[in-house]
Amino acid sequence: MTFAQPTAPRLARSRLRLGDVMSLGTLGMRGRPTRTVLSGLGIAIGIACVVAVLGISASSQARLLAQIDALGTNLLTVTAGTSMSGDASALPTTAPAMIGRIHGVENVASTGIVDGAAYRNQRVPAGQTSGLTILATSPTLPRTLDMPVLSGEWLSDATANFPVAVLGATAARRLGVEKVENSPQIYVAGQWFTVIGILGPSVLDPTINSGVLVGFPVAQALLNFDGHPTTIYERSTDETVESVRTQLALMTNPDHPDEVNVTRPSDALAARAAAQNAYTGLFLGLGAVALLVGSIGIANVMVIGVLERRGEVGLRRALGATRAHIRWQFLVEGVLLSTIGGVAGAVIGVLTTIVYATIQDWEVRVPAEVVVTGITASILSGVIASLYPSARAARLPPTEALRAA
Repeated sequence: MTFAQPTAPRLARSRLRLGDVMSLGTLGMRGRPTRTVLSGLGIAIGIACVVAVLGISASSQARLLAQIDALGTNLLTVTAGTSMSGDASALPTTAPAMIGRIHGVENVASTGIVDGAAYRNQRVPAGQTSGLTILATSPTLPRTLDMPVLSGEWLSDATANFPVAVLGATAARRLGVEKVENSPQIYVAGQWFTVIGILGPSVLDPTINSGVLVGFPVAQALLNFDGHPTTIYERSTDETVESVRTQLALMTNPDHPDEVNVTRPSDALAARAAAQNAYTGLFLGLGAVALLVGSIGIANVMVIGVLERRGEVGLRRALGATRAHIRWQFLVEGVLLSTIGGVAGAVIGVLTTIVYATIQDWEVRVPAEVVVTGITASILSGVIASLYPSARAARLPPTEALRAA
């Protein structure tokens, strides 16, 4: 009679559920919170730099594009250059009318700098000019530059002959004139002028913002103005702007066209946008370096953590954990650490953009893809930084790990 040999019970294969992986992945961070914060700080700084730089750049670009749209690419300015001898030349008094005859020109306006200073009253010391400029101007200026009149009215063909003035936005603030309903008066080059209007801010020319604008006729009659315009603004149709540009110098000063400068203000704004793109690339490079340093810091901390936790690794291996389980534990820990740093950095970057854009009076623009890309970059950094430490932990023999503990 034979008896069957008893068979050894089959051991269930060790499994690691998702909840167990997440719990084990946070074990090291919960045990060493200070080290965790310092390790994630590098990633947070890198992501904050990237998000803030791109957010501020997007907000600034939106501002510049809005300014370009407001000016239009069909606005040209004409100013006097220098003569062959190097002396400053002057634009002819007939130049605005001549420019208006060019085919495609829709509006022409001009301003001329008048010698003298403007004050709130005659008791203000002569040296306290507040940086204001007296400008003789034509009635077509707001229409040509698409400038709003915030209060009161603009100069007309009739009022341009009388001692009345319109203030630029900065000039009104410096002179303390907030409204014109009570017909405030200011002291302009020794003459009293009544303020009839206040302009909105000008994107094109800072001298208009700080200008006290009067009519050409009254400037010649009362302020010893010679009548020569300093700047001529011309707006043409989009289709003819380049053709008009080639004719402006000759039509402005037929005798000396080489003494005339023709520029397009939108070109300067476009150049500013291009320059900002260059600076954006530089700061993105610095952010990438910070992210790399943060990744190296995480890898270093993870390697130290593996050495410190050899006893834990050996005990888990002795109780049935596989190498894959150990590898996943440390890999998840590194990814969680970098993700937390990435999210924190993205939040800091967004807040920095909001604060800076608000101070600059810009529209806040933080592209969603920038935030998503920043967090994704932090996760990938965590994966790469954790590959070697997790593989090293998985290769530890259980006996040596327990002996080292």
